[in-house]
Amino acid sequence: MHLFKAGAAVWIFMTLLPTLMLNSERRNVPLGPRDYIGWTVWGIGFATEAVADQQKWLFKRDPDNAGKFIQSGLWAYSRHPNYFGEILQWSGLWLSASSVMQGPQYLSVASPLFVWFLLRYVSGIPILEKQAMKKWGSEPAFQDYIKNTPLLWPRPKF
Repeated sequence: MHLFKAGAAVWIFMTLLPTLMLNSERRNVPLGPRDYIGWTVWGIGFATEAVADQQKWLFKRDPDNAGKFIQSGLWAYSRHPNYFGEILQWSGLWLSASSVMQGPQYLSVASPLFVWFLLRYVSGIPILEKQAMKKWGSEPAFQDYIKNTPLLWPRPKF
C-alpha cells in the first residue's frame, strides 16, 4: 500500500509541476502565442479523449459488437486515441504554463514526458495491449488492425 501511495504522490507532483512553476512566478506576463497554442493543444486533447471514450462506450454498448474490438472512428487512426488525447492535454498545459518560465523552470517539461512514459510503457498501453492480444491475438482481422494502425500517434489512412 505504501508503494501505491508513493506512486500516486509522484504522479500528482509530476503532473502538477507546470502549474507549480506558473504559480510560483511573480512576474506579470501578458498572454502570448504560447498560451493560445497551449490552450488549443489542450482543447484538441480534451476533445480527442472525450470523443474516443464516447466512441468506445457506444461500441461496447451495442450488442452486435459483443466480443469484438473497436477499429472505427478515432480508433481507426490509433489503437489508443484516448491516451493520445490525454498526452496532448498535459502537453498543452505545459506549453501554456511555459510562457512565464525561465531557466530551470523549463525542466518541468518532464511533466508531459512523464505522462507519456507512464501511459506508453508502464500502466496504460502495455496492459491493454496484452489483454487485447490474449483476447483477439489469433484473429486475422486483429492482426491486420495491429499491423496497419499506429499504437499511439495517429496516422491518416490513405
